Amino acid sequence: MIAHMAKALLPLFIILFAFLSIARIAASRQYSNSPVSSSLPQNLPDKIDALFAPLAGSRSPGLAVLVLKDGKKLFERGYGVRDLRSAPKIDAHTNFRLASCSKQFTAMAIMLLVHDGKLRYDQALTDIFTDFPAYGKSITIRNLLNHTGGLQDYETLMDQAAAPTAAHPSGQKWTEENQIQDAEVLALLEQTDHRMFAPATQWYYSNSGYVVLGLVIAKVSGQPFREFLRQRVFAPLKMEHTLAYERGKNEIPNRAYGHANEGNSWKQTDQSSTSATLGDGGIYSSLEDLTKWDEALRANKLLSKEEMQPALTPFTFAHVLPNGDMRPRWPANSDRPEGSTALYGFGWFLDPYRNHPRMWHYGETTGFHSYIVRFIANKDAASDLLAGVTIIVLCNRTDITPETLAQKIADVMLSPTDSNPS
Repeated sequence: MIAHMAKALLPLFIILFAFLSIARIAASRQYSNSPVSSSLPQNLPDKIDALFAPLAGSRSPGLAVLVLKDGKKLFERGYGVRDLRSAPKIDAHTNFRLASCSKQFTAMAIMLLVHDGKLRYDQALTDIFTDFPAYGKSITIRNLLNHTGGLQDYETLMDQAAAPTAAHPSGQKWTEENQIQDAEVLALLEQTDHRMFAPATQWYYSNSGYVVLGLVIAKVSGQPFREFLRQRVFAPLKMEHTLAYERGKNEIPNRAYGHANEGNSWKQTDQSSTSATLGDGGIYSSLEDLTKWDEALRANKLLSKEEMQPALTPFTFAHVLPNGDMRPRWPANSDRPEGSTALYGFGWFLDPYRNHPRMWHYGETTGFHSYIVRFIANKDAASDLLAGVTIIVLCNRTDITPETLAQKIADVMLSPTDSNPS
């Protein structure tokens, strides 16, 4: 009788075993679609998940995390929701505003125009915008790309324009609904008769410069900025849901909305008076599409290795500074410690992390924080656990610092062979 029952139940046990095996495979794929390298911690997905799981609940805004090694996914997961109203879960398809991480795409577009022979890095700003004041004659495209042009900060100019004048008794005011446009930024710059400093004599992180670069792309290509990027970058790489967002002109699929934590509640803070500018921070993208972007950079799909070198060469001064250094430093009143090294190429910071070469950028804007870092192989790549690693953290809330979290991932990947920070 028992033997008969066991024989009858055998097919059910086989089905159950198969189901559990499939479930285990599916569960593992929420973290990774490839085995972890034997040189890295075998429980790497669990360690990474432990960093992020406590940060977002099932009904809170959250973040998306991606870790690649030589193009292979080691970890990919979303936490929280992209919109509190309908509460869709964040996943690899969720589109976040990249904020200043957009600058790498603006720089690539400029480099493609140089590749086409339509633009030169040493070309003056006044060659492109002939009505620009005389001080633009000495500002080159290269200066704008590496933040050494000396253009005044457009948000400061906005504040000045908001003050009452005889022509505008109530002042010019921009709001979330009446956002400043790229052409208005250019107009504010053209209304000034001076720059902050002579080009290439100081380094000052400049959103103004990258807004102007977006306008340069449109002027030289004869296409709107969003369309040039779509045709020359996003479409060729099959980044089908990445776009430069312009309200009323295109729509963001799987859109994450930005949020701020106010006491014990969340407030949607998705737009501000400066959210419409493009070249400095107007691109939305997802982990899925940024994986394709990373592969394009790794395989030099858009530009040759030689053509990419200017983007990966940090600006240095032509003369030795009084401190005996030729490297620029972060100035006072910026978002980095005053005097810390500022190594910047075209759209990428280039200073190392714990002596590991990298290219990276962060983004901060109303409701969003973002961070992308690519560790670059060097001559010791065979023994460098971070060589070929890319870490991306995208947040639709402003109480999380993705740069710090990405560094914690890097530390986990280095442990235990490189446990002492330099």
